[in-house]
Amino acid sequence: MIRAEQLTRRFGPLVAVNQLDLVIARGEVFGLVGPDGAGKTTTLRLLTGLLDANGGRAVVAGFPVAEKPAEVRDRIGYMAQKFGLYGDLTVEENMDFYADLFAVNPAELEPLKLRLLAMTRMAEFRGRPAAKLSGGMKQKLALMCTLLHKPRILLLDEPTNGVDPVSRRDFWIILDELVREGMTLLVTTAYLDEAERCHRVGLMHHGRLIRVGTPAELKSAVPGDCYEVAAPNARDLRTALEGAPGVLSVKPAGAVLHVFLETNAVIPGVGGEWQRIQPTLEDVFVSVIGREPAHASQH
Repeated sequence: MIRAEQLTRRFGPLVAVNQLDLVIARGEVFGLVGPDGAGKTTTLRLLTGLLDANGGRAVVAGFPVAEKPAEVRDRIGYMAQKFGLYGDLTVEENMDFYADLFAVNPAELEPLKLRLLAMTRMAEFRGRPAAKLSGGMKQKLALMCTLLHKPRILLLDEPTNGVDPVSRRDFWIILDELVREGMTLLVTTAYLDEAERCHRVGLMHHGRLIRVGTPAELKSAVPGDCYEVAAPNARDLRTALEGAPGVLSVKPAGAVLHVFLETNAVIPGVGGEWQRIQPTLEDVFVSVIGREPAHASQH
């Protein structure tokens, strides 16, 4: 449903997206993960035709984005980080406005609105002004407006950023239902627990897609053995571990440390309570970034 080949975008000397190759299958949930400035938003804007590429090409829903942007936009839904809701309009009035923009058939609109309101559990708020909605409700409204023209592909740019955990969970329940109905989903996220819910994840850094795989594949590819280590003074323990024989890396993880040792290495005798664990996606990302050459993004 989505294919990018050597896709590149520059802003002056900055290479925001650097020769990106990506294939996303029908019905797949693909998560794009990376720090601010990694190129995630620019990638989505290239795939939607909102930005022109400086090199490479993208094909979305079977249409080349550069040559057939209108056909692509008819078949995708794009929810930007700042979606254009109108605070003085009610939930239903916002939906009606976007339905008019999308030229939704009036005969289909009312049952479609009812279905979306039921799916998002927003029916009782249809008369509330958007400005008076909570952050999670605003995101649900933005999603409903994005779905009004029945897109086949949904591109969401950090849709739950700043939303409370309960609303984030509810939002993903809705997304899971859409995927079961055949939707293809590309989502950027800063929350690695959300990335765990994706079929595949792409790790992006300095405009480059540096790793792609299922969450399990990415975790199993990290070299060494991962341990969670607890100690009364984690800072002192970290200092003692850094540079110790067999230690590949030491990173804080809340109140504990995540320590990577060389495979089958002996646990250093520096104290602490050691427990072998599976690395998290955050561990994977930190490990991969740490092995990236400093000049990788300079072209």
